[in-house]
Amino acid sequence: MIIGSNIGPTNTPEGLRRAAEAFEARSLASLYAQAFATVDPSKGRFGGGSAEAQWRPVLIEGIAQTHARAGGIGLADAVYREMLRAQTQAVQREMLRAQEARTMEGDSR
Repeated sequence: MIIGSNIGPTNTPEGLRRAAEAFEARSLASLYAQAFATVDPSKGRFGGGSAEAQWRPVLIEGIAQTHARAGGIGLADAVYREMLRAQTQAVQREMLRAQEARTMEGDSR
């Protein structure tokens, strides 16, 4: 499964949390992919080969998802706070616009 492909709706705190964790998992997978690229699989226990190379991205995604679910490196927490702050500000702006529209409507009568 592709990281973040099934996070669901993001208009709730739980949805935002899932999106933030998916973002962290994707970021960790990118980091791990770079680290794994430096490893010579032919010197490992299984000797490398095309099958190992084909399954490496799946292994990397699995490690990244597990790491993110276990608390990761703190990136999901920071992203979640910012997403929640941005969502709160957007709601507040919309409420202010609606209030201003009602006030202007009342003034025009």
